[in-house]
Amino acid sequence: MSFRLSQRDKDIIAFINQFRAVDRDSLVDLFFKQLKSPVNACNSVMVRLYRLGLIERTQQYSPTVYLPVDAKIKKNSQKILHFLSILDVYKQMCTYSTPKQVIVEDKPTGRKGGIEPDLFCIFKGSPFWIEIQRNQYSEQKMQAKINLYEEFFFSDEWKSLHWQPEERAPIFPSVILITPVRYAVTSDHIRIIQVVSIHALMEKYKSSAKSQKEARTKTAHSSGEIRINLT
Repeated sequence: MSFRLSQRDKDIIAFINQFRAVDRDSLVDLFFKQLKSPVNACNSVMVRLYRLGLIERTQQYSPTVYLPVDAKIKKNSQKILHFLSILDVYKQMCTYSTPKQVIVEDKPTGRKGGIEPDLFCIFKGSPFWIEIQRNQYSEQKMQAKINLYEEFFFSDEWKSLHWQPEERAPIFPSVILITPVRYAVTSDHIRIIQVVSIHALMEKYKSSAKSQKEARTKTAHSSGEIRINLT
Protein backbone atom coordinates (compact mmCIF):
# COMPACT_ATOMS: atom_id res chain seq x y z
CA MET A 1 0.00 0.00 0.00
CA SER A 2 1.34 3.40 -0.89
CA PHE A 3 0.29 6.42 1.14
CA ARG A 4 1.59 9.85 1.93
CA LEU A 5 1.80 11.20 5.43
CA SER A 6 1.42 14.88 6.18
CA GLN A 7 3.86 16.60 8.51
CA ARG A 8 1.12 16.65 11.14
CA ASP A 9 0.70 12.86 10.75
CA LYS A 10 4.43 12.41 11.33
CA ASP A 11 4.41 14.77 14.30
CA ILE A 12 1.50 12.90 15.91
CA ILE A 13 3.18 9.51 15.45
CA ALA A 14 6.45 10.86 16.88
CA PHE A 15 4.60 12.40 19.83
CA ILE A 16 2.85 9.09 20.63
CA ASN A 17 6.17 7.25 20.38
CA GLN A 18 7.72 9.79 22.75
CA PHE A 19 5.00 9.81 25.42
CA ARG A 20 3.98 6.12 25.03
CA ALA A 21 0.29 6.73 25.78
CA VAL A 22 -1.68 9.73 24.53
CA ASP A 23 -5.42 10.28 24.92
CA ARG A 24 -7.60 11.67 22.14
CA ASP A 25 -8.41 14.92 23.95
CA SER A 26 -4.71 15.71 24.41
CA LEU A 27 -4.15 15.22 20.69
CA VAL A 28 -7.04 17.59 20.02
CA ASP A 29 -5.46 20.25 22.27
CA LEU A 30 -1.97 19.86 20.87
CA PHE A 31 -2.58 19.31 17.15
CA PHE A 32 -6.14 20.24 16.14
CA LYS A 33 -7.33 23.05 18.40
CA GLN A 34 -7.08 25.67 15.67
CA LEU A 35 -9.51 23.84 13.35
CA LYS A 36 -13.24 24.46 13.05
CA SER A 37 -14.19 20.94 14.20
CA PRO A 38 -11.12 19.79 16.12
CA VAL A 39 -12.59 16.62 17.64
CA ASN A 40 -13.97 15.35 14.33
CA ALA A 41 -10.71 16.18 12.56
CA CYS A 42 -8.70 14.36 15.21
CA ASN A 43 -10.94 11.29 15.12
CA SER A 44 -10.64 11.11 11.34
CA VAL A 45 -6.84 11.35 11.37
CA MET A 46 -6.40 8.84 14.20
CA VAL A 47 -8.69 6.24 12.57
CA ARG A 48 -6.68 6.58 9.36
CA LEU A 49 -3.32 6.21 11.13
CA TYR A 50 -4.64 3.22 13.08
CA ARG A 51 -5.93 1.49 9.95
CA LEU A 52 -2.57 2.09 8.29
CA GLY A 53 -0.94 0.23 11.16
CA LEU A 54 1.14 3.24 12.24
CA ILE A 55 -0.27 3.47 15.77
CA GLU A 56 -2.05 1.22 18.25
CA ARG A 57 -5.01 2.11 20.42
CA THR A 58 -6.91 0.96 23.47
CA GLN A 59 -10.57 1.70 23.98
CA GLN A 60 -10.49 0.62 27.63
CA TYR A 61 -10.34 4.32 28.39
CA SER A 62 -12.65 7.11 27.35
CA PRO A 63 -11.66 8.95 25.27
CA THR A 64 -9.52 6.49 23.33
CA VAL A 65 -5.82 6.24 24.24
CA TYR A 66 -3.26 5.77 21.47
CA LEU A 67 -0.04 3.80 21.80
CA PRO A 68 3.06 3.14 19.69
CA VAL A 69 2.84 0.13 17.38
CA ASP A 70 5.66 -1.54 19.32
CA ALA A 71 4.21 -0.70 22.73
CA LYS A 72 5.46 -3.10 25.38
CA ILE A 73 2.59 -2.39 27.74
CA LYS A 74 -0.72 -4.22 27.77
CA LYS A 75 -3.76 -2.29 26.67
CA ASN A 76 -5.29 -2.58 30.14
CA SER A 77 -2.06 -1.90 32.04
CA GLN A 78 -1.92 0.58 34.93
CA LYS A 79 1.27 1.81 33.28
CA ILE A 80 -0.96 3.68 30.82
CA LEU A 81 -2.20 5.89 33.65
CA HIS A 82 1.42 6.56 34.57
CA PHE A 83 2.22 7.78 31.07
CA LEU A 84 -0.96 9.87 30.97
CA SER A 85 0.18 11.56 34.21
CA ILE A 86 3.48 12.46 32.55
CA LEU A 87 1.58 13.81 29.55
CA ASP A 88 -0.62 15.91 31.82
CA VAL A 89 2.45 17.53 33.40
CA TYR A 90 3.84 18.28 29.93
CA LYS A 91 0.53 19.83 28.84
CA GLN A 92 0.44 22.03 31.93
CA MET A 93 3.90 23.29 31.07
CA CYS A 94 2.82 24.02 27.51
CA THR A 95 0.21 26.49 28.78
CA TYR A 96 3.14 28.66 29.96
CA SER A 97 6.02 27.79 27.63
CA THR A 98 6.75 24.76 25.43
CA PRO A 99 9.41 22.62 27.18
CA LYS A 100 12.55 21.73 25.25
CA GLN A 101 14.80 18.64 25.24
CA VAL A 102 11.89 16.53 26.57
CA ILE A 103 12.81 13.01 27.69
CA VAL A 104 10.09 10.70 29.03
CA GLU A 105 11.35 8.26 31.69
CA ASP A 106 14.86 9.66 31.55
CA LYS A 107 17.69 7.34 32.59
CA PRO A 108 20.67 9.72 32.72
CA THR A 109 23.00 7.31 34.54
CA GLY A 110 22.53 4.71 31.81
CA ARG A 111 22.49 1.91 34.35
CA LYS A 112 20.01 0.09 36.54
CA GLY A 113 19.65 1.38 40.06
CA GLY A 114 20.36 5.00 39.22
CA ILE A 115 17.92 7.89 39.10
CA GLU A 116 14.98 7.39 36.77
CA PRO A 117 12.92 10.60 36.70
CA ASP A 118 9.56 10.43 34.96
CA LEU A 119 10.41 13.43 32.85
CA PHE A 120 13.36 15.65 31.98
CA CYS A 121 12.95 18.94 30.20
CA ILE A 122 14.25 22.45 29.93
CA PHE A 123 11.39 24.70 30.97
CA LYS A 124 11.58 28.48 30.80
CA GLY A 125 15.33 28.25 30.36
CA SER A 126 15.98 25.97 33.34
CA PRO A 127 16.58 22.18 33.41
CA PHE A 128 14.35 19.99 35.57
CA TRP A 129 14.01 16.36 36.50
CA ILE A 130 10.41 15.65 37.43
CA GLU A 131 9.12 12.88 39.67
CA ILE A 132 5.37 12.31 39.56
CA GLN A 133 4.10 10.59 42.70
CA ARG A 134 0.62 9.21 42.06
CA ASN A 135 0.78 7.08 45.23
CA GLN A 136 1.90 7.93 48.74
CA TYR A 137 5.27 6.56 49.83
CA SER A 138 7.14 6.49 53.12
CA GLU A 139 9.49 9.31 54.07
CA GLN A 140 12.37 6.81 53.98
CA LYS A 141 11.62 5.74 50.43
CA MET A 142 11.38 9.33 49.23
CA GLN A 143 14.62 10.30 50.96
CA ALA A 144 16.30 7.28 49.36
CA LYS A 145 15.17 8.61 46.00
CA ILE A 146 16.71 12.01 46.79
CA ASN A 147 19.90 10.30 47.95
CA LEU A 148 20.23 8.74 44.48
CA TYR A 149 20.11 12.23 42.97
CA GLU A 150 22.86 13.31 45.36
CA GLU A 151 24.98 10.30 44.34
CA PHE A 152 24.60 11.32 40.73
CA PHE A 153 25.48 14.91 41.62
CA PHE A 154 28.79 13.81 43.14
CA SER A 155 29.58 11.53 40.19
CA ASP A 156 30.06 14.52 37.88
CA GLU A 157 28.66 12.38 35.04
CA TRP A 158 25.80 14.85 34.66
CA LYS A 159 28.21 17.51 33.43
CA SER A 160 28.53 15.74 30.06
CA LEU A 161 24.84 15.08 29.38
CA HIS A 162 23.94 16.04 25.82
CA TRP A 163 21.62 18.91 26.73
CA GLN A 164 24.20 20.79 28.83
CA PRO A 165 24.91 24.30 27.48
CA GLU A 166 28.16 24.58 25.57
CA GLU A 167 28.73 28.25 26.25
CA ARG A 168 28.55 28.15 30.06
CA ALA A 169 29.16 25.98 33.11
CA PRO A 170 27.14 22.73 33.43
CA ILE A 171 23.91 22.91 35.41
CA PHE A 172 22.52 20.22 37.70
CA PRO A 173 18.74 20.22 37.23
CA SER A 174 16.35 21.05 40.03
CA VAL A 175 14.18 18.11 41.07
CA ILE A 176 10.44 18.73 41.03
CA LEU A 177 8.26 16.37 43.04
CA ILE A 178 4.69 16.50 41.76
CA THR A 179 2.87 15.19 44.80
CA PRO A 180 -0.28 15.88 46.83
CA VAL A 181 1.68 14.92 49.95
CA ARG A 182 4.59 17.00 51.25
CA TYR A 183 7.57 14.87 52.24
CA ALA A 184 10.23 15.81 54.79
CA VAL A 185 13.08 15.21 52.35
CA THR A 186 16.25 17.27 52.40
CA SER A 187 19.41 17.83 50.43
CA ASP A 188 22.35 20.17 50.94
CA HIS A 189 23.42 19.81 47.32
CA ILE A 190 20.41 19.75 45.00
CA ARG A 191 17.31 21.88 44.81
CA ILE A 192 14.04 20.06 45.56
CA ILE A 193 10.69 21.65 44.73
CA GLN A 194 7.50 20.00 46.00
CA VAL A 195 4.24 21.11 44.39
CA VAL A 196 0.87 19.53 43.64
CA SER A 197 1.02 20.57 39.98
CA ILE A 198 2.88 22.70 37.44
CA HIS A 199 0.10 25.27 37.77
CA ALA A 200 0.90 25.50 41.49
CA LEU A 201 4.60 25.87 40.66
CA MET A 202 3.88 28.76 38.33
CA GLU A 203 1.60 30.46 40.86
CA LYS A 204 4.41 30.18 43.39
CA TYR A 205 6.90 31.87 41.11
CA LYS A 206 4.36 34.37 39.89
CA SER A 207 4.14 35.58 43.49
CA SER A 208 7.93 35.55 43.71
CA ALA A 209 8.21 37.59 40.52
CA LYS A 210 5.73 40.13 41.84
CA SER A 211 7.72 40.50 45.06
CA GLN A 212 10.95 40.95 43.14
CA LYS A 213 9.37 43.51 40.86
CA GLU A 214 8.03 45.50 43.78
CA ALA A 215 11.43 45.41 45.47
CA ARG A 216 13.21 46.56 42.32
CA THR A 217 10.85 49.44 41.66
CA LYS A 218 11.84 50.84 45.05
CA THR A 219 15.46 51.15 43.97
CA ALA A 220 16.85 53.96 41.87
CA HIS A 221 18.69 51.58 39.57
CA SER A 222 15.78 49.32 38.75
CA SER A 223 15.91 47.94 35.21
CA GLY A 224 12.84 47.14 33.14
CA GLU A 225 12.37 43.44 32.48
CA ILE A 226 12.56 40.79 35.18
CA ARG A 227 13.40 37.19 34.35
CA ILE A 228 12.52 34.58 36.93
CA ASN A 229 14.97 31.69 37.01
CA LEU A 230 13.24 28.62 38.40
CA THR A 231 16.51 26.95 39.38
